Amino acid sequence: MKVAVCVKAVPDAAGGRRLDPATKRLDRSGELAISDFDTYAVEEALKLREAAGEGEVVVVSMGPDRAMDALRKALAMGADRAVLVTDSALEGADALGTARALAGALEKEGADLVLFGQQSADGLGACLWAAVADRLRLPVVSQVSELTVGDGSLTGKRQTEFGYDTIRAPLPAVVAVSDAINTPRYPSLKGIMGAKKKPQETLTADDVGGAAESGTSVVELSPPPPRGEARKLEDDGSAAEAIVEFLVEKRLV
Repeated sequence: MKVAVCVKAVPDAAGGRRLDPATKRLDRSGELAISDFDTYAVEEALKLREAAGEGEVVVVSMGPDRAMDALRKALAMGADRAVLVTDSALEGADALGTARALAGALEKEGADLVLFGQQSADGLGACLWAAVADRLRLPVVSQVSELTVGDGSLTGKRQTEFGYDTIRAPLPAVVAVSDAINTPRYPSLKGIMGAKKKPQETLTADDVGGAAESGTSVVELSPPPPRGEARKLEDDGSAAEAIVEFLVEKRLV
């Protein structure tokens, strides 16, 4: 079975994240790292390959050239190949443009299963997997905390506010996994050294269907509104009464 894992290289949280005043977008000039949410998808793909005793795990991403450095973490974890869609024509692509590029790359791969993290660590959109599935015309299951694959289909389990849903879908399919599905492994020293020798392919916009068909431009940024009135209470035994008085004053109770 061939599993493709879509990952995103995001600004490393350890270095801080800020907005670029010139572009009014997230500053991506610093070091990039795989989104933490995507490591759960990579781990699940590796577990499926190990359970089957065969197969291939390929990581697919879109980003600048240097995003390949971030993808090597997935290779160090155990993925077999990395594919990066990188082209200046794709700069500024929104979710739809990104979905088009990723879908074009995935069509070339012909994977039996496509995995995503539930959301990215920077945008927190939690919708790209749905847009890619729509492009590929494949069934999609989200928030999966348990996944089994066999006999040409998959079964995903996810928690809801009313209990658990168990959903079955035919392969090929797209699945977005939650961070409850597993514990991602740490790359070993051997894995880190071996990652540099694994196949790492780059694709252009023309390779995946052309330039971004949609993009966004940020016109203006506004600071968050100031906080409303607040009172700090020192609990000397009368804090509960003081809170009730405050709520009554604001006509909230």
